[in-house]
Amino acid sequence: MARADFYLVTTPRFRSEPLRLVCELARKAFDAGLPTLVLARSQAQAEALDDMLWEMGDEVYIPHQIAGSEEDEEEAEVLIAAPETDVPLRPLVINLRDAAVDGAFDRVLEVVPADESARAPLRERWKQYQARGLELKKHDM
Repeated sequence: MARADFYLVTTPRFRSEPLRLVCELARKAFDAGLPTLVLARSQAQAEALDDMLWEMGDEVYIPHQIAGSEEDEEEAEVLIAAPETDVPLRPLVINLRDAAVDGAFDRVLEVVPADESARAPLRERWKQYQARGLELKKHDM
């Protein structure tokens, strides 16, 4: 059964840098051997994530790239896609966009902002995934 995990930004560390949570999720996915697709909200966000993944620390290396570059995308364990780039879904999807993910995946991770006023669309996504029969989980981060 496919699953949707909602990660609520609650700690000061992730409130000040919400994309840091995305990097930590990508790191856990890589450590677990799960090919991951990050659906970025914009090209600028995709580039920011790319930079942050390079800066995870000297002992951390997560093979990643932005979709649409000249390198072979299938070799990157973490692929970051801007909205204008059409790429196939992977078993694990980290969704930063405004809409629920359609298509076949094993698990989708949704990052829920700390700002209460920005959470309404994610509540709607919860209902959409629930209506599709996905198992739902919530995590405070």
